[in-house]
Amino acid sequence: MRTAAVTLQGSTFRFSIPALNGSYEGQLSTDGNSIKGTWTQGATLPLNFVRATKETAWDIPAPPAPAKPMAADADPSFAVTTIKPANPGPSPPTKIIRMYGGRYITQNTSLADLIEVAYGVNPAQITGAPAWVFDDKFDFVGVPDGEGEPSIKQWLTMVQKMLTDRFKFTFHHENRELSVYLLSVGKSGPKNFVKNDSTSPFPSGLEFRPSPGGLLLPAQNANLGQFCQMMQQVVLDRPVIDQTGLSGKFDFQLKFMPDDSQFSGHPPRLPSPTDTTTSAPGLFDAIQQQLGLKLAPGKAPIDVLVIDHVEKPSPN
Repeated sequence: MRTAAVTLQGSTFRFSIPALNGSYEGQLSTDGNSIKGTWTQGATLPLNFVRATKETAWDIPAPPAPAKPMAADADPSFAVTTIKPANPGPSPPTKIIRMYGGRYITQNTSLADLIEVAYGVNPAQITGAPAWVFDDKFDFVGVPDGEGEPSIKQWLTMVQKMLTDRFKFTFHHENRELSVYLLSVGKSGPKNFVKNDSTSPFPSGLEFRPSPGGLLLPAQNANLGQFCQMMQQVVLDRPVIDQTGLSGKFDFQLKFMPDDSQFSGHPPRLPSPTDTTTSAPGLFDAIQQQLGLKLAPGKAPIDVLVIDHVEKPSPN
Protein backbone atom coordinates (compact mmCIF):
# COMPACT_ATOMS: atom_id res chain seq x y z
CA MET A 1 0.00 0.00 0.00
CA ARG A 2 1.39 3.37 -1.02
CA THR A 3 2.29 5.95 1.59
CA ALA A 4 1.56 9.53 0.56
CA ALA A 5 1.76 13.13 1.78
CA VAL A 6 4.86 12.47 3.92
CA THR A 7 5.94 15.75 5.49
CA LEU A 8 8.04 17.03 8.39
CA GLN A 9 7.25 20.65 9.21
CA GLY A 10 9.14 21.79 12.27
CA SER A 11 8.62 18.91 14.67
CA THR A 12 5.27 17.80 13.19
CA PHE A 13 5.47 14.59 11.15
CA ARG A 14 2.55 13.55 8.91
CA PHE A 15 1.78 10.84 6.37
CA SER A 16 -1.28 9.11 4.92
CA ILE A 17 -2.16 5.79 3.28
CA PRO A 18 -4.92 6.57 0.73
CA ALA A 19 -5.93 2.92 0.21
CA LEU A 20 -6.84 2.73 3.92
CA ASN A 21 -8.31 6.23 4.11
CA GLY A 22 -5.98 6.67 7.07
CA SER A 23 -3.54 9.35 8.21
CA TYR A 24 -0.96 9.91 10.93
CA GLU A 25 0.23 12.99 12.79
CA GLY A 26 2.93 12.99 15.44
CA GLN A 27 5.52 15.13 17.18
CA LEU A 28 9.24 14.44 16.76
CA SER A 29 11.16 14.51 20.03
CA THR A 30 13.90 17.08 20.50
CA ASP A 31 16.60 14.40 20.29
CA GLY A 32 15.10 12.99 17.05
CA ASN A 33 14.79 9.48 18.50
CA SER A 34 11.02 9.11 18.87
CA ILE A 35 7.69 10.28 17.44
CA LYS A 36 4.56 10.42 19.57
CA GLY A 37 1.25 10.76 17.76
CA THR A 38 -2.06 9.34 16.57
CA TRP A 39 -3.29 7.23 13.66
CA THR A 40 -6.74 8.22 12.32
CA GLN A 41 -8.83 5.76 10.33
CA GLY A 42 -12.42 6.39 11.31
CA ALA A 43 -11.36 6.07 14.96
CA THR A 44 -8.24 7.69 16.43
CA LEU A 45 -5.59 5.51 18.08
CA PRO A 46 -2.21 6.30 19.67
CA LEU A 47 0.78 5.28 17.55
CA ASN A 48 4.34 5.96 18.67
CA PHE A 49 7.67 5.32 16.92
CA VAL A 50 11.12 4.80 18.45
CA ARG A 51 14.27 5.00 16.32
CA ALA A 52 15.78 1.57 15.75
CA THR A 53 19.26 0.75 17.02
CA LYS A 54 21.73 -1.88 15.83
CA GLU A 55 20.38 -4.16 18.52
CA THR A 56 16.67 -3.72 17.69
CA ALA A 57 16.78 -3.34 13.88
CA TRP A 58 16.01 -6.34 11.66
CA ASP A 59 17.28 -7.21 8.22
CA ILE A 60 15.13 -6.11 5.28
CA PRO A 61 14.58 -9.18 3.09
CA ALA A 62 15.46 -9.07 -0.58
CA PRO A 63 12.46 -8.38 -2.86
CA PRO A 64 10.97 -11.43 -4.57
CA ALA A 65 11.94 -12.15 -8.15
CA PRO A 66 9.55 -10.66 -10.73
CA ALA A 67 6.73 -13.01 -11.70
CA LYS A 68 7.05 -14.74 -15.04
CA PRO A 69 4.53 -13.31 -17.54
CA MET A 70 1.63 -15.49 -18.61
CA ALA A 71 1.93 -16.75 -22.16
CA ALA A 72 0.72 -14.04 -24.55
CA ASP A 73 -1.58 -16.47 -26.38
CA ALA A 74 -3.15 -17.82 -23.16
CA ASP A 75 -6.90 -17.33 -22.71
CA PRO A 76 -7.25 -17.62 -18.90
CA SER A 77 -10.32 -17.81 -16.71
CA PHE A 78 -10.68 -17.53 -12.96
CA ALA A 79 -10.17 -21.00 -11.47
CA VAL A 80 -11.53 -19.82 -8.11
CA THR A 81 -13.89 -16.91 -7.47
CA THR A 82 -15.60 -15.66 -4.32
CA ILE A 83 -18.27 -12.96 -4.33
CA LYS A 84 -19.92 -11.78 -1.13
CA PRO A 85 -21.84 -8.69 -0.04
CA ALA A 86 -19.51 -5.95 1.16
CA ASN A 87 -19.50 -5.19 4.86
CA PRO A 88 -20.80 -1.74 5.82
CA GLY A 89 -17.80 0.51 6.27
CA PRO A 90 -16.88 4.13 6.80
CA SER A 91 -18.78 6.90 5.04
CA PRO A 92 -17.92 7.47 2.27
CA PRO A 93 -16.84 3.82 1.85
CA THR A 94 -13.52 3.04 0.23
CA LYS A 95 -13.67 1.30 -3.16
CA ILE A 96 -10.64 -0.84 -4.00
CA ILE A 97 -9.82 -2.65 -7.26
CA ARG A 98 -6.34 -4.14 -7.66
CA MET A 99 -4.28 -7.06 -8.90
CA TYR A 100 -2.15 -8.30 -6.03
CA GLY A 101 -0.30 -11.52 -5.24
CA GLY A 102 -1.59 -13.30 -8.33
CA ARG A 103 -5.20 -12.47 -7.44
CA TYR A 104 -7.80 -9.98 -8.67
CA ILE A 105 -9.26 -8.29 -5.59
CA THR A 106 -12.07 -5.76 -5.21
CA GLN A 107 -13.71 -4.33 -2.11
CA ASN A 108 -16.97 -2.41 -1.88
CA THR A 109 -17.54 -2.50 -5.65
CA SER A 110 -20.85 -2.59 -7.50
CA LEU A 111 -21.49 -4.67 -10.60
CA ALA A 112 -21.43 -1.37 -12.51
CA ASP A 113 -17.90 -0.75 -11.18
CA LEU A 114 -16.77 -4.13 -12.52
CA ILE A 115 -18.43 -3.50 -15.89
CA GLU A 116 -16.70 -0.11 -16.12
CA VAL A 117 -13.29 -1.67 -15.53
CA ALA A 118 -13.85 -4.79 -17.65
CA TYR A 119 -15.06 -2.86 -20.71
CA GLY A 120 -13.38 0.53 -20.18
CA VAL A 121 -16.58 2.57 -19.95
CA ASN A 122 -18.06 5.34 -17.85
CA PRO A 123 -21.34 4.78 -15.90
CA ALA A 124 -23.07 6.97 -18.50
CA GLN A 125 -22.27 4.26 -21.06
CA ILE A 126 -24.20 1.59 -19.13
CA THR A 127 -27.95 1.60 -19.78
CA GLY A 128 -30.89 -0.71 -19.24
CA ALA A 129 -29.61 -1.86 -15.83
CA PRO A 130 -31.77 -2.40 -12.71
CA ALA A 131 -30.92 -0.15 -9.77
CA TRP A 132 -29.10 -2.87 -7.81
CA VAL A 133 -26.38 -3.02 -10.49
CA PHE A 134 -25.24 0.41 -9.27
CA ASP A 135 -26.35 0.25 -5.63
CA ASP A 136 -25.43 -3.22 -4.29
CA LYS A 137 -21.79 -3.52 -3.21
CA PHE A 138 -19.67 -6.68 -3.29
CA ASP A 139 -16.21 -7.95 -2.34
CA PHE A 140 -14.62 -10.14 -5.00
CA VAL A 141 -11.52 -12.33 -5.21
CA GLY A 142 -10.48 -14.22 -8.34
CA VAL A 143 -7.52 -16.57 -8.86
CA PRO A 144 -6.41 -17.32 -12.47
CA ASP A 145 -6.29 -20.87 -13.75
CA GLY A 146 -3.03 -20.41 -15.70
CA GLU A 147 0.61 -19.97 -14.75
CA GLY A 148 2.46 -16.66 -14.80
CA GLU A 149 1.45 -13.03 -14.34
CA PRO A 150 -1.49 -12.12 -16.62
CA SER A 151 -1.33 -9.01 -18.77
CA ILE A 152 -3.89 -6.24 -18.24
CA LYS A 153 -5.87 -7.54 -21.22
CA GLN A 154 -5.87 -11.05 -19.76
CA TRP A 155 -7.04 -9.81 -16.36
CA LEU A 156 -9.92 -7.93 -17.99
CA THR A 157 -10.83 -10.96 -20.11
CA MET A 158 -11.13 -13.00 -16.92
CA VAL A 159 -13.39 -10.36 -15.33
CA GLN A 160 -15.59 -10.34 -18.45
CA LYS A 161 -15.93 -14.14 -18.31
CA MET A 162 -16.77 -13.95 -14.59
CA LEU A 163 -19.54 -11.41 -15.25
CA THR A 164 -21.10 -13.78 -17.78
CA ASP A 165 -20.74 -16.82 -15.51
CA ARG A 166 -21.69 -15.46 -12.10
CA PHE A 167 -24.03 -12.55 -13.01
CA LYS A 168 -25.47 -14.02 -16.27
CA PHE A 169 -24.52 -10.68 -17.81
CA THR A 170 -25.41 -10.17 -21.49
CA PHE A 171 -25.52 -6.93 -23.46
CA HIS A 172 -25.32 -5.42 -26.91
CA HIS A 173 -23.56 -2.34 -28.27
CA GLU A 174 -25.22 0.83 -29.54
CA ASN A 175 -23.71 4.11 -30.73
CA ARG A 176 -25.27 7.16 -29.10
CA GLU A 177 -24.38 10.83 -28.81
CA LEU A 178 -23.51 11.63 -25.20
CA SER A 179 -22.08 14.47 -23.18
CA VAL A 180 -18.33 13.84 -22.88
CA TYR A 181 -15.05 15.49 -22.05
CA LEU A 182 -12.56 15.92 -24.90
CA LEU A 183 -8.84 15.84 -24.10
CA SER A 184 -6.75 17.69 -26.69
CA VAL A 185 -3.38 19.40 -27.00
CA GLY A 186 -3.34 23.06 -25.92
CA LYS A 187 -2.15 25.99 -28.03
CA SER A 188 1.41 25.86 -26.67
CA GLY A 189 1.74 22.06 -27.05
CA PRO A 190 2.19 19.31 -24.46
CA LYS A 191 4.73 19.75 -21.69
CA ASN A 192 6.28 17.87 -18.78
CA PHE A 193 5.81 14.47 -20.43
CA VAL A 194 8.86 12.19 -20.21
CA LYS A 195 8.93 9.27 -22.65
CA ASN A 196 9.04 5.88 -20.89
CA ASP A 197 10.55 2.98 -22.83
CA SER A 198 9.69 0.29 -20.28
CA THR A 199 8.57 -3.04 -21.71
CA SER A 200 6.18 -3.57 -18.79
CA PRO A 201 2.51 -3.48 -19.85
CA PHE A 202 1.48 -2.19 -16.43
CA PRO A 203 1.25 1.54 -15.68
CA SER A 204 2.12 2.70 -12.19
CA GLY A 205 1.30 5.80 -10.21
CA LEU A 206 -2.23 6.07 -11.66
CA GLU A 207 -3.49 6.32 -8.10
CA PHE A 208 -4.27 9.62 -6.42
CA ARG A 209 -2.23 10.54 -3.36
CA PRO A 210 -3.31 13.27 -0.94
CA SER A 211 -0.61 15.92 -0.88
CA PRO A 212 -0.37 19.30 0.86
CA GLY A 213 -2.55 21.65 -1.19
CA GLY A 214 -4.25 19.06 -3.39
CA LEU A 215 -4.25 15.58 -4.93
CA LEU A 216 -1.13 14.25 -6.66
CA LEU A 217 -1.18 11.84 -9.59
CA PRO A 218 2.42 10.63 -10.14
CA ALA A 219 1.84 8.66 -13.37
CA GLN A 220 4.57 6.38 -14.69
CA ASN A 221 4.67 4.13 -17.75
CA ALA A 222 1.15 5.29 -18.70
CA ASN A 223 -0.39 6.25 -22.02
CA LEU A 224 -3.02 8.94 -22.50
CA GLY A 225 -5.75 6.35 -23.10
CA GLN A 226 -5.13 4.87 -19.63
CA PHE A 227 -5.15 8.37 -18.14
CA CYS A 228 -8.51 9.14 -19.78
CA GLN A 229 -10.00 5.83 -18.65
CA MET A 230 -8.92 6.43 -15.07
CA MET A 231 -10.36 9.97 -15.15
CA GLN A 232 -13.75 8.82 -16.49
CA GLN A 233 -14.03 5.91 -14.06
CA VAL A 234 -12.82 7.63 -10.89
CA VAL A 235 -12.99 11.43 -11.14
CA LEU A 236 -15.47 12.69 -13.73
CA ASP A 237 -19.16 12.09 -14.40
CA ARG A 238 -18.95 11.44 -18.13
CA PRO A 239 -16.73 9.65 -20.69
CA VAL A 240 -13.34 11.16 -21.56
CA ILE A 241 -12.15 10.92 -25.17
CA ASP A 242 -8.46 11.18 -26.03
CA GLN A 243 -7.96 13.52 -29.01
CA THR A 244 -4.34 14.43 -28.25
CA GLY A 245 -2.76 12.18 -30.86
CA LEU A 246 0.08 11.51 -28.38
CA SER A 247 1.17 7.89 -28.64
CA GLY A 248 3.50 5.88 -26.43
CA LYS A 249 3.98 5.71 -22.68
CA PHE A 250 5.04 8.57 -20.44
CA ASP A 251 5.99 9.64 -16.93
CA PHE A 252 4.20 12.79 -15.76
CA GLN A 253 2.70 14.40 -12.68
CA LEU A 254 -0.59 16.18 -12.16
CA LYS A 255 -1.59 17.98 -8.98
CA PHE A 256 -4.99 19.59 -8.56
CA MET A 257 -7.61 20.57 -5.99
CA PRO A 258 -10.82 18.52 -6.51
CA ASP A 259 -14.27 20.03 -6.19
CA ASP A 260 -17.57 18.52 -5.05
CA SER A 261 -18.62 17.57 -8.60
CA GLN A 262 -15.75 15.07 -8.86
CA PHE A 263 -15.17 11.63 -7.30
CA SER A 264 -18.98 11.15 -7.15
CA GLY A 265 -19.12 13.96 -4.60
CA HIS A 266 -16.66 12.23 -2.24
CA PRO A 267 -13.13 13.49 -3.03
CA PRO A 268 -10.29 11.95 -0.98
CA ARG A 269 -9.53 13.60 2.32
CA LEU A 270 -6.58 15.99 2.11
CA PRO A 271 -3.98 16.89 4.77
CA SER A 272 -4.94 19.84 6.95
CA PRO A 273 -3.58 23.04 5.38
CA THR A 274 -0.90 25.02 7.16
CA ASP A 275 0.15 28.67 6.90
CA THR A 276 2.66 27.70 4.19
CA THR A 277 0.33 25.45 2.16
CA THR A 278 -0.35 26.66 -1.38
CA SER A 279 -3.56 25.31 -2.90
CA ALA A 280 -3.24 23.57 -6.28
CA PRO A 281 -5.44 24.75 -9.18
CA GLY A 282 -8.65 22.97 -10.12
CA LEU A 283 -8.53 19.96 -12.43
CA PHE A 284 -9.13 21.74 -15.73
CA ASP A 285 -6.62 24.52 -15.04
CA ALA A 286 -4.07 22.03 -13.69
CA ILE A 287 -4.22 19.91 -16.86
CA GLN A 288 -3.64 23.01 -18.97
CA GLN A 289 -0.92 24.56 -16.80
CA GLN A 290 1.03 21.43 -15.91
CA LEU A 291 0.56 19.20 -18.98
CA GLY A 292 -0.17 21.65 -21.79
CA LEU A 293 -3.43 19.84 -22.56
CA LYS A 294 -7.04 21.00 -22.71
CA LEU A 295 -9.96 19.15 -21.12
CA ALA A 296 -13.28 20.58 -22.31
CA PRO A 297 -16.94 19.46 -22.27
CA GLY A 298 -18.59 18.52 -25.55
CA LYS A 299 -20.81 15.99 -27.29
CA ALA A 300 -19.72 13.01 -29.36
CA PRO A 301 -21.07 9.70 -30.65
CA ILE A 302 -19.80 6.97 -28.35
CA ASP A 303 -20.26 3.27 -27.70
CA VAL A 304 -22.94 2.37 -25.13
CA LEU A 305 -23.49 -1.01 -23.43
CA VAL A 306 -27.22 -1.85 -23.39
CA ILE A 307 -27.88 -4.58 -20.82
CA ASP A 308 -30.10 -7.37 -22.10
CA HIS A 309 -30.02 -9.58 -19.01
CA VAL A 310 -28.35 -9.64 -15.58
CA GLU A 311 -28.88 -11.53 -12.32
CA LYS A 312 -27.55 -11.20 -8.80
CA PRO A 313 -24.44 -13.36 -8.36
CA SER A 314 -24.73 -17.10 -8.04
CA PRO A 315 -23.60 -18.64 -4.70
CA ASN A 316 -19.90 -19.36 -4.16
